[in-house]
Amino acid sequence: MPGRKRKSDQAALPGMPTTAEIEATLWKAADKLRGSMDAAQYKDFVLGLVFLKYVSDSFAERRDQIRKEVLDDGVPESRLGEFLDDIDEYTGEGVFWVPEGARWGSLAAQAKSVGIGELIDNAMDAVMKSNASLAGVLPKIFNRDNVDQRRLGELVDLISDARFTGHGEKKARDVLGEVYEYFLERFARAEGKRGGEFYTPASVVKLLVEVLEPYSGRVYDPCCGSGGMFVQAEKFVLNHRGKRDDIAVYGQESNERTWRLAKMNLAIHGIGGDLSSRWEDTFYADKHPDIRADYILANPPFNMSDWARKTDDKRWRYGVPPAGNANFAWLQHIVYKLSSNGSAGVVLANGSMSSKQSGEGDIRAALVEADLVSCMIALPPQLFRTTQIPACLWFFTNDKGPQGAKHLTDRRGEVLFIDARTMGTLVDRTERILPPEDLAKIAGAYHAWRGTKSARNEGLTYTDVPGFCYSAALEEIRKHDHILTPGRYVGAAEVDDTDDEPITEKIERLKKELFTHFDESARLEQVVRDQLERLDV
Repeated sequence: MPGRKRKSDQAALPGMPTTAEIEATLWKAADKLRGSMDAAQYKDFVLGLVFLKYVSDSFAERRDQIRKEVLDDGVPESRLGEFLDDIDEYTGEGVFWVPEGARWGSLAAQAKSVGIGELIDNAMDAVMKSNASLAGVLPKIFNRDNVDQRRLGELVDLISDARFTGHGEKKARDVLGEVYEYFLERFARAEGKRGGEFYTPASVVKLLVEVLEPYSGRVYDPCCGSGGMFVQAEKFVLNHRGKRDDIAVYGQESNERTWRLAKMNLAIHGIGGDLSSRWEDTFYADKHPDIRADYILANPPFNMSDWARKTDDKRWRYGVPPAGNANFAWLQHIVYKLSSNGSAGVVLANGSMSSKQSGEGDIRAALVEADLVSCMIALPPQLFRTTQIPACLWFFTNDKGPQGAKHLTDRRGEVLFIDARTMGTLVDRTERILPPEDLAKIAGAYHAWRGTKSARNEGLTYTDVPGFCYSAALEEIRKHDHILTPGRYVGAAEVDDTDDEPITEKIERLKKELFTHFDESARLEQVVRDQLERLDV
């Protein structure tokens, strides 16, 4: 209610689990249903329940704060109820209203009930009806014949062990945001190839955002998956002392279940994005027909062959994309959506840089000749656990000229090529990430080339680096038949020739070292044999 102080900050509770411990608890919870359904199904169950637990925890925390604030202000206890039941006291602090029967404590008390699935479905429905931004978002899938109600009750018990509040400076929203992102990554791994439909590796998303620098304006993703691009854009803004409402988010997703994940993801992070009122195919029915975005980030399905193609679509300004591959449909849709000074970053299969099939080469040439392509980046292998298809990044801009304080360098008629194929760090045998230093090197090269404000602040100046980056004029690109593979332009890395040892002497030295190694290996092998013989093995 108006006229009363708010005291949202709260000291950390002793003995609270860390975010990593919460993640471990909840992943253990996910395993409770693993035996009875596939990864795609239990993803919806677990993330839906985790979200319900979060909104209930946040609601309870805010309720305790209201009680303390009211009593501290000297309001009679007899009037406490009118404050505790005032929805504005919650929504004004970014907390969802949770009706009494939908609160987690009530559900947890009945976890062993035969009708726990029905209770959870009813709770989901009640929360959606009470919060317009969640309408049609939460899953109502718990009271079905194929759901093991006993295991579901155990799942509720395990999730009850996770506390999203009481972490001191870290808000419940931040804790759950980290948990949600962790789960999306784990579920993407569990689902294999299908996981790529809703999840883009974090380091790839960070690279797109670090290159584009979306400080403010409209951010759009035409195939938004679970919303990771928007979350990372928001983090970028907040890390640079901006506010959440510095960016306005617009997105579209064709898969119903993924659309729900994205809506929950935005709600968790407090991002008021417009993902339309329902899921829909971007090519078949553009849900944001009038949007012209300042920044576009996208990871479309690679080489999609089944798509809603119309030859007379106004988006095909540079040529009609082939029916058997939507790569250049995505690129043209994205270019069409850019504002007059807008920029875009797109993840695509490597074939898009060189393919000439079915007119793709002509469309690529037209995009280059229109001076829309600003940068091409060849990515290292194994960044995408869900596919072995080599990938690259396309960057577009509608204005390469100097723009006052934004860009210092005039890059009209040029394209920057970056070959990052040898970069990254393997975290296991099958997955690679781009660590912060690699992200900084790649993004720094682009910003130095563009002459951005951030580059000037850091004293960065651009220079071609053999084997890594090269700025090519359109005339040179024409000579390569508009093929945009960075390896064609950056050349080979310079070899360190400071070693003045004569080549013949070096060969003899290396041979001796090699034979010495073999001799030592043979000696050790004989020692092992002798020891084994003594042991009668």
